[in-house]
Amino acid sequence: MIRLHLHLLSDSTGETLESIAKAGLAQFEGVETIKHFWPMVRSEGHLDRVMLEITQRPGLILYTLVNSDVRRRLEMRSHALGLPAVAALDPVIEALSRMLGQQALARPGRQHALDAAYFARVEAIQFTIAHDDGIASDDWEEADCVLAGVSRSSKTPTAIYLANRGYKVANIPLVVESPPPASLYTLRNPLVVGLTTSPDRLVQIRRNRLLSLNQAPETAYVDQEAVAAELAFARRIFSDNGWPVIDVTRRSIEETAAAIINLLGERADKAADRAEATS
Repeated sequence: MIRLHLHLLSDSTGETLESIAKAGLAQFEGVETIKHFWPMVRSEGHLDRVMLEITQRPGLILYTLVNSDVRRRLEMRSHALGLPAVAALDPVIEALSRMLGQQALARPGRQHALDAAYFARVEAIQFTIAHDDGIASDDWEEADCVLAGVSRSSKTPTAIYLANRGYKVANIPLVVESPPPASLYTLRNPLVVGLTTSPDRLVQIRRNRLLSLNQAPETAYVDQEAVAAELAFARRIFSDNGWPVIDVTRRSIEETAAAIINLLGERADKAADRAEATS
């Protein structure tokens, strides 16, 4: 097991650095990472105090600093200590600058500004929570996406993940004994996506759910034949309505959400092409 001290040094909250570090570390095994967070470092004096702490626990330094004086001091101090210091966003900002023909704005934490996108994301989260599990079907036309599937097919966690990306999402459980509202089949604005999975995997998830609730683990809810019939019922609905279908059996929530975002993007591209052709 390799032990690594990872110092995340930022002139803002450090959230961006944490995401980058998490993505990078996911590519390695056998590493015990001790993360040290140093947010809101905006002066040379503050940096000097941080460097004293880093000296006690030397390791890799990832930083996002826009103040040139503070950056130079960090680079000088880390070089003197023989520690690697990586400016995490520099390659991205430099590439964008070249492509856009603009100089980047040296403003700490600018990515966290309370702009229109932030408030749209908050609205999306509120909408998604209010339209979970088939609730408020009268408002589904306002959604960007409606997820349909049998119970425990990852509809709610996928919807919440998409909401955090700014998409308004409703979801509806498909139950053989209780058909969904007729409005589901006449929606024009939202993209309806069917979620399915393998019977074996669904039985396992449902059985674990029942055990966590201290309920009897052997019911029709986890009967292999009944579950297979449920999934077949859902697939017929997906097919009859021509909805795209995503099999979540071997997908993480992030992977399922990414596939849905791609579908939304393709739909938007086709709509733009049609609008351009008729203009």
